[in-house]
Amino acid sequence: MNIKDIWKTKSLKQVLHSAEKSDLKKNLTSTDLAALGIGAVLGTGIFVSTGVGAHMAGPAVVLSFIVAAITSGLCALTYAELATMFPVAGSTYTYSYIAFGEVIAWIIGWDLMLEYLVSSAAVASGWSGTFVGLLKSAGLNLPTVITHGPTEGGFVDLPSVLIVGLVTCILFVGIKESAKLNNAIVLIKIAVIVLFIVLGVFHISVANYKPFAPFGWKGVMAGASIMFFAYIGFDAVSTAAEETINPKRDVPRGLAICLGVVIILYVTVAVVITGMVPFKAISQNNAIPDALTKFGINWGAALVGTGAVIGMISTLLVMLYGQIRVFMVMSRDGLLPKVFSKVHPVHKTPTLCTVITGVLAAAISGFLPLQEIIKLCNIGTLFAFVLVSVGVIVLRKTMPNAERKFRCPWVPFLPILTIIACGYLMSALPLETWIRFVIWLLLGLIIYFAYGRKHSELQKANAPIYTKMLTWVNEHHIKFPRHKEKK
Repeated sequence: MNIKDIWKTKSLKQVLHSAEKSDLKKNLTSTDLAALGIGAVLGTGIFVSTGVGAHMAGPAVVLSFIVAAITSGLCALTYAELATMFPVAGSTYTYSYIAFGEVIAWIIGWDLMLEYLVSSAAVASGWSGTFVGLLKSAGLNLPTVITHGPTEGGFVDLPSVLIVGLVTCILFVGIKESAKLNNAIVLIKIAVIVLFIVLGVFHISVANYKPFAPFGWKGVMAGASIMFFAYIGFDAVSTAAEETINPKRDVPRGLAICLGVVIILYVTVAVVITGMVPFKAISQNNAIPDALTKFGINWGAALVGTGAVIGMISTLLVMLYGQIRVFMVMSRDGLLPKVFSKVHPVHKTPTLCTVITGVLAAAISGFLPLQEIIKLCNIGTLFAFVLVSVGVIVLRKTMPNAERKFRCPWVPFLPILTIIACGYLMSALPLETWIRFVIWLLLGLIIYFAYGRKHSELQKANAPIYTKMLTWVNEHHIKFPRHKEKK
């Protein structure tokens, strides 16, 4: 096989043909997609990591949220164009296969697996912190050995492991059933956030906003690079395109509703919580309920904490869902073993993908600290968004006549602005995060050249006829009788 073959691209016809052969059910609406996105985004980022960002930026964490929101909004515009052009599962991975070729598609697919897998672990870890805090407020103290990983003085974060197991089982049953559960949880989540805003606004002290930016603009950007985690998940909407009734209409609409609701809630919560509590006193593991507890509003803290515990389940559900679908599509393309893309005959969900994803996410959340998980998650997501933005520019040149139900405005200027914004946030992440990310990508390239390149469906389709025949014979284990010489 020629080394140039790794740059071969998929045609739109090939991508849509793969989707048509899929056994996945098409039953999601724009409302389901919006709820899927809100369910993914509205979770650990607002309930937990608001405290992490406040310690980095002070009250100016409000600006951190806004910077991250602008970056996410720009990314959503580029996502919407590509998702309506290619209404199939796989998100950025599929788009890259068409725009840049197989090797780049593999890199971005491998990167997306990191994003969703680590995001799932981060949400589970955040859920555990809120759950343990809720039990503590009720007078039940769980031992450290089963609520913290080895680096935090314990052995394993057992609550996070158990919640990943529960959500994995829900996803195994089916996406429509999962979507119904997610929609109900999203309503609960929005309700408790609004309750916090209503209760907290009466306890704001203007003195807590001074100094507004104690760590300067550098602190704001450092906070934005972390608070970007709070917006991760809206791209999971595009991974559900293949299971959507009318993806060309519903995907852009779902993305717009999702980000609109989330941005308003995030900025409002940041203003209220930094006005209620001096930024140094905001809890990094249980920010919102703890703020109410400081004012003696224990019933409100308990209610919000309960809502957060329930709400973060939907975030975990969507993150795991995104990982499973990317995993499945890469397997379907032959870059990973075909057994991973087999769909359950009854539930119509990818069985092995679901199980493996659940086990890995449980292991990460059980043994690694939340702060480190968030950093690794952010760099993977930002890198994916850069590729999407480049993809929009490239495809406007290479596929100018392709149908685009939604067109990203001001191309190439807006995608270039998106690339700059994502790159700026990536530059604010620490060096050790970059080192881990590079190691992950190198490991992925080793797997691609050792396995994926040799088993790729695209490479097989472009192979000479005799190579195709030999591959078919080997795959079907056909043996020809040997000629025996006469004595």
